[in-house]
Amino acid sequence: MARATARRRVVRLTGAERGTRPDALAAEEPLEIRVGGEPLTVTMRTPGQDFDLVAGFLVGEGLVHTADGLAALRYCAGTDEDGANTYNVVDAALRGAPALPLSAHRNLLTTSACGLCGRDTVDAVRTHVRWPIAEDPLRVAPELLYALPDRLRAAQRTFDSTGGLHAAGLFTAAGELLCAREDVGRHNAVDKVVGWALRAGLLPLTGHLLLVSGRASFELTQKAALAGLPLLAAVSAPSSLAVDLAEELGLTLLGFLRGESANVYTRADRVH
Repeated sequence: MARATARRRVVRLTGAERGTRPDALAAEEPLEIRVGGEPLTVTMRTPGQDFDLVAGFLVGEGLVHTADGLAALRYCAGTDEDGANTYNVVDAALRGAPALPLSAHRNLLTTSACGLCGRDTVDAVRTHVRWPIAEDPLRVAPELLYALPDRLRAAQRTFDSTGGLHAAGLFTAAGELLCAREDVGRHNAVDKVVGWALRAGLLPLTGHLLLVSGRASFELTQKAALAGLPLLAAVSAPSSLAVDLAEELGLTLLGFLRGESANVYTRADRVH
C-alpha cells in the first residue's frame, strides 16, 4: 500500500561515458482529504503514513486540536483502471461539528503558499492558536541543537535511496527523536509528524522541538504553532512572515542550523 519509491531507467553520464541503469525516485501521488464524506482538499504527497498526514493537516486547519476531536480515519473510494483501491482518498470523522463550515476554515487559514500574506494572515492564525506558546518554559543548550540535524538525517531512510525528500523530526527537550517523517512536500512531512503526535495523544507539544530539513516558511511556522510547539528549527532560511508570526506568538525560531552554528530569530532566551 505504501509506495514511497518508484523505479525508472535513466541514462547515466560519467565523463565521456554513458550507460543505462535503474534509478530510485521519490513517489508522488495525489491524496484527497475528506471530512465526513465532504471533500476538503487534495495534496500531492509521498504515499505512506497517510493517516498521520491527514490528522496533522486537520490540526493545521484548526479543525482538530487534540486526539479527542478525531473520531476515525479510513481509506475510501478511489480505484485504478483495474478496480483496485489506490489508497489515495482518506475520509476523516470528527467528534463534534466544527464551529465554521469546512469552506470557511479553508478560506480563513489559507497560507502564503496560496497567495495570501501580510498582517491579516498573521492575525488570523494567532486567533486560532489555542496553546500559550509564549509561556512555555522550554530551555535548550546550543550543543543539543547542533546535534539534531545529524539525528534526523540518520532517520531519513527513503532520502538515502532517492535524494528527493524533505524531512521533519519531533524531538524532546533532551534531544530524543520521537518521530521522523519524509515527504516530497515539506509541509506534508510536518503534517505527518504533527498527525503522529495527535494520534499518540501528545498535543499540545509543550516542551518539544521540531526540526525541518529545508527552510522555515510561514506555513510551517503556522503548523508548529497550532500544534503547541515552542521551538521550530530549520537547516535553511526562514521567511520574513515566518519570523513575524513567531514573534507574535512567542515561538522560538531558528534558521541555518548547520554544524555548530545557527541564527536565532525570535525568543533567543530559550537557547542558552
